[in-house]
Amino acid sequence: RREIPNFFSTKIKSPIYLFDSPNFVTDKNHKGIKLGKTIGYNFSKLKLFKRSLEKLHQVVTMYQPDVILNFYDILGGLYNLLYKPKCSFWTIGHQYLISHPDFPYSKRNYLQKFLFQLNTKITSLGAEVELALSFRPLYPSQIGNTFVTPPLLRKEIKEMTPAKGDFYLTYMVNPGYGDEILLFAKNHPQIKIEAFWDKKGAPEIYTPLKNLTFYQINDQLFLEKMSTCKALISTAGFESICEAMYLGKPVMMVPVKGQYEQSCNAIDARLSGAGIISDNFDFNKMEIFLQSGNSGYVASKGWVDGFEQQFLEILKDCSFSKSGEKPEFSRQGKRIFAT
Repeated sequence: RREIPNFFSTKIKSPIYLFDSPNFVTDKNHKGIKLGKTIGYNFSKLKLFKRSLEKLHQVVTMYQPDVILNFYDILGGLYNLLYKPKCSFWTIGHQYLISHPDFPYSKRNYLQKFLFQLNTKITSLGAEVELALSFRPLYPSQIGNTFVTPPLLRKEIKEMTPAKGDFYLTYMVNPGYGDEILLFAKNHPQIKIEAFWDKKGAPEIYTPLKNLTFYQINDQLFLEKMSTCKALISTAGFESICEAMYLGKPVMMVPVKGQYEQSCNAIDARLSGAGIISDNFDFNKMEIFLQSGNSGYVASKGWVDGFEQQFLEILKDCSFSKSGEKPEFSRQGKRIFAT
């Protein structure tokens, strides 16, 4: 339901094979998640997803990877369960922190909590290693086959020199929030907002008001705006909040309605010092937070910059095949298929 950003195609530098996979169904305003409709819709597409599994198997058979690395996709876990590939199966994502006793669950909805746990379990069926990306260090750093690791940040963010501009940067995972931001900007012309979305059919740059500009997702432009904004207002994902923390930018997180995972993300990020949580895109709340003087947190760059070294250590300690074979690690020698 969303466009794949061009920067992914240019930067992955690997063959890309697209397949249909389960996804959320949003409400008519394209803002919140409709849980019942999501379940019903995905069950109605079981034949389509079966074909996707067959396509995955064709690609895996063709490339014979040493490791399948699943970025939290349901079909990745089902593929490992049903097809039992000879290679190793690993997962990576912030969601795998649920195995850690310090993971902060939202207490809003126990059914959604159960479904979140179930979904996470399905994505990692038979996984030999789970890489749990975290805003901050947690002890213990390993529980079973789950390793707590720093977030994955683009190298460009680490080369930037942040400055404090006069505008708020905002990112919304669902384009329906654009109407909410447009209404706020119209009623508060003194507040300057620059927003990113991936709305299908929208122009690359859309300026409906003098104080509001929408951009289609552009990784380089987004990072440039991130380095010069005064704060980030965003739905409660993971990567963009980590980037803001790295640059010392305060964040106001607006969890997507009906998406339990985002409620947990927001709590975890607040505990990590990222900023505040809101149930809507009311930029005045961030204005008040900035004026309070409590927004000077900067993420531990030692923790964030340590991902590569920690990842290499995990690679050396873990086997690459289900036969127990433990080949010597080579940066150029391993083939990884990511889903």
